[in-house]
Amino acid sequence: ELSSGLDAKSFSPIELLDDTLAQLSRLEPVLNTFALLDLEGAQRDAKAATERQLTGTRLSLLDGIPTSIKDLIAQKGLPQRFGSRTTSDAPIPTDAPSVARLRAAGAVLLGKSTTSEFGCKGVGDSPLTGITRNPWNTALTPGGSSCGAAALVAAGIVPYAIGTDGGGSLRIPAALTGIFGLKANFGRVPVHPVSATPTLAHVGPLSRTVADAALVLGTLAGYDARDPFSIAEPVPSFS
Repeated sequence: ELSSGLDAKSFSPIELLDDTLAQLSRLEPVLNTFALLDLEGAQRDAKAATERQLTGTRLSLLDGIPTSIKDLIAQKGLPQRFGSRTTSDAPIPTDAPSVARLRAAGAVLLGKSTTSEFGCKGVGDSPLTGITRNPWNTALTPGGSSCGAAALVAAGIVPYAIGTDGGGSLRIPAALTGIFGLKANFGRVPVHPVSATPTLAHVGPLSRTVADAALVLGTLAGYDARDPFSIAEPVPSFS
């Protein structure tokens, strides 16, 4: 629906970002979904997407639409803290394949969503960022470890978010917030730098509909030489 509105020029990516940030300013003090909000980067992404919209050169259905990246996944120019005080706050020099593919699709990247420490807990808190809360009932957890991503989607701040799943870190928060989380087959979405649990932890989407998850997975999937386990075959139509 957002993509159709952008195609019809009913609103611009800049206006969509402004609306998203207005919702975030109201809800973030309660929900605590972001480890790091990158306003400057998001505004830059939205401006570039608006220019493409005006010239009829949108890159994909995701072009101009805000999303977030879980803080277990590398995003160029931002720290990768893993929800832990033991990690460095130095900026990461390269994007993970999933992040690079979202950039190439024109996504507006808001920043790094919260995670339980090192993704090793099924509830949504960490020593670094504190407690992330469930939008349906803020006395309850949204689950973990992709807690910030799930809370952002369930609250309607973003239509989809990117998380990871080893032992349920997409599926648990999806179940506890009433949304859809997909742990794709091993190797479907390439991972780099390598995870601490390389055959266990997979990158995938959280969304409010199955159709949106299929669209996002199609963007994330595909071979990358930096991940020797990634699947070297054409990406099927998940829709």
